[in-house]
Amino acid sequence: MTPRQDILPAPLGSLDAELDALLRRHARVVALAPKEALYLRGSPPDALFCIDAGIVRLSVTSAGGREAVLGLVTAGHWFGEASLFTGEPRGHDAVAVVDSQVLVVPRATLHELVDDQPDYLLQFLRLMGLRYRWTLARMDHSRLQNLPARLAGIIVEACRIEAERSVVKSGAHITIAQEDLAHILGASRQSINKVLKSWERQGILQVSYRSIIVTDLQSLSIMADER
Repeated sequence: MTPRQDILPAPLGSLDAELDALLRRHARVVALAPKEALYLRGSPPDALFCIDAGIVRLSVTSAGGREAVLGLVTAGHWFGEASLFTGEPRGHDAVAVVDSQVLVVPRATLHELVDDQPDYLLQFLRLMGLRYRWTLARMDHSRLQNLPARLAGIIVEACRIEAERSVVKSGAHITIAQEDLAHILGASRQSINKVLKSWERQGILQVSYRSIIVTDLQSLSIMADER
């Protein structure tokens, strides 16, 4: 059974319909198997990417082997633009979580398409600004909120994204592993599982393999606002 492709609080990556369509016409498709890398930290900034189907995890790994997940990128979202405009090597790894298809626009092609189009450049500037704002908000939450509040915030945001995509009509079914939630929040998987199981007993959600079904979004929203 193919895992669902909905999910997550990752940095925004949407462009307007015109620019999105233009980039797609000039992209090639790369297929990735689970755990296959799209690029690794230190790689040259040679392309812009968009998830056509699947999920790609952005992460960094310490010298001791500890991984910190920066975000999960899902279908319809563009990423990798910052390194293209700064010319710096990639600052993180991008690895497929499930079978995925990625649209790849070479760096030279991207510059040919957008360098003389101020509106297109402004869209990428806005995209980078949104990612920066998202990063600051995440840092704020990690310092000021307790673990249940931060976990609730991630699940609420995932539900919001799913609702915008109209994936389901009732209930919010998001696909994410508890290991990924633990990496994103800097907590142990056991701690994440303990909170989720508590919410499950309260009837707020249901936990299954690599997925969560939210049945009481209002309660999670209230918890997400707690300090």
